[in-house]
Amino acid sequence: MDKHIELSYCCFEAFKVLAKNYLELESHEMFGKIEELLGETKMTPADVAENLMPMSDEEDEEDCLKRLIEGLETAKEEARKKTEEEAVSKAEKADKEGGETSSQVAKENGEISAEEAKENGVIAGG
Repeated sequence: MDKHIELSYCCFEAFKVLAKNYLELESHEMFGKIEELLGETKMTPADVAENLMPMSDEEDEEDCLKRLIEGLETAKEEARKKTEEEAVSKAEKADKEGGETSSQVAKENGEISAEEAKENGVIAGG
């Protein structure tokens, strides 16, 4: 029998515990940016800890915090791209199944289609 344990994503409070344990830091000027990114991005505590661990004796706390910020920004960008791809896929599926055009789906979502954008001069070259 398998046992599944669901773990949550890392919040700022958990990050502060990890920062204290790995870097012996209780506060730093970069904590504000990290708090903001953790609120916008899903990253596991294990991934946060991996970014906080110094990779060599030459790395200091600031290097580790910068690496974490880069990791969080990358995760945020990947999540944004995935959301966009899912929206495109959903629109294409609606086109195939329901016969709706992409402009009909865009209107339902409160967006304008590529055709409308070109017609209205939003996209250059149209």
